[in-house]
Amino acid sequence: MKKKLTSRYIDTVTAPGPKRLDVYDQALTGFGVRVSTSGRKTWFCSTRVNGRMKRMKIGTYPALSLADAREHAKATLRDIQLGVEPTATTPALGDVVPQFIELYARPRNRGWREQQRLLEQKWCGLFTTPIDQIQRGAVVRILDQMIADGAPGRANNALATLKKLLNWCLDRGMIDINPIAGLKPPTKPKARDRVLTDPEISRFLLAAEDEGYPFGTLAKLLLLTGQRRGEVSEMRWSQVDFETATWTIPSERAKNGIAHDVPLSQPVIDILQGLPRFAGSDFVFTTTGKTPVSGFGRAKDRLNDAMGASDWRLHDLRRTAASGMARIGVAPHIIEKVLNHKSGVISGVAAVYNRYSYADEKCEALRLWSKEIQALTCSMSKGCGRSLGSLTSNETSIESLGFTRISSG
Repeated sequence: MKKKLTSRYIDTVTAPGPKRLDVYDQALTGFGVRVSTSGRKTWFCSTRVNGRMKRMKIGTYPALSLADAREHAKATLRDIQLGVEPTATTPALGDVVPQFIELYARPRNRGWREQQRLLEQKWCGLFTTPIDQIQRGAVVRILDQMIADGAPGRANNALATLKKLLNWCLDRGMIDINPIAGLKPPTKPKARDRVLTDPEISRFLLAAEDEGYPFGTLAKLLLLTGQRRGEVSEMRWSQVDFETATWTIPSERAKNGIAHDVPLSQPVIDILQGLPRFAGSDFVFTTTGKTPVSGFGRAKDRLNDAMGASDWRLHDLRRTAASGMARIGVAPHIIEKVLNHKSGVISGVAAVYNRYSYADEKCEALRLWSKEIQALTCSMSKGCGRSLGSLTSNETSIESLGFTRISSG
């Protein structure tokens, strides 16, 4: 894309997504700005050096103004035309992150979006630092700030992701040493045991009802099915069989790599049949039609405010479902099958020889659990004077999302 670059344009330009945007200056050939999906703006100039195109980073905006960046690009391009070859520079962390996500994380890890979010949000303070100049002390200071902000678990995850990126750079010869090799997690990981109480479940259902599609509806399914957030958020209509009341999670999308059939209780079927389908899209939960829904942070904040509680996570709904099924008498090994756990009650030699699917038992477990949830819903409805029907989702204005309703299930 070519455009006359002005200070006003640089201030307001954004990447339309899902990819970054390169804008070349009409006034100076080879000079331009790269705008990342996170909003970071990097000046660059590109030209042929020894017969090959070479792209050189100049700096970032607003640390370097448009006028200064253009003058720097002029000087660099002039030197190249005079035969002065530019000195090779090590890429900055901000330039390496998209390469790491596209070439390594995305093809190998279903949780690549979380890795991308951690890198872009927690390590943005080092984005202008060349990767061979990242200092251990700078990393530790950022981790200390995360802990001071009350996010020790997130600090552990952020460190693990940065380590993985730098090890990838080491393997590719981009750096000669990993500056944080051997750096231990700042806090000892704690196994979570948070389970929502019955009053909290009632407030959660009411909050999810008010939130509506897509996040509120998705949250209901997390509680009713006990499946993982990534699996539910990436649900596809082609994986749902309403005739057999089954949702099949393929092996490539299951965390443990094992295909999983999830029986759908009647409340779940009612919810799904009440949802919109968008033309040309197979995603059940989407706001673009092209990708599954993402960005759960703000939706979770709204649920927190409505519930009056913030010390819970979406993954706690899975634990709540497991604990609730145990409370109403579902056997532990059936709960393991519902959750699609590879190890647990049935393990070792027994797991090798026991190939029974427990389909009927799983179906009954989720039926009983939905019945328990419906009982809470009825109690809540009487207490607050509102009718929530059979847990079906609020009707959403599909036109407001920019799509046309073509079917309801």
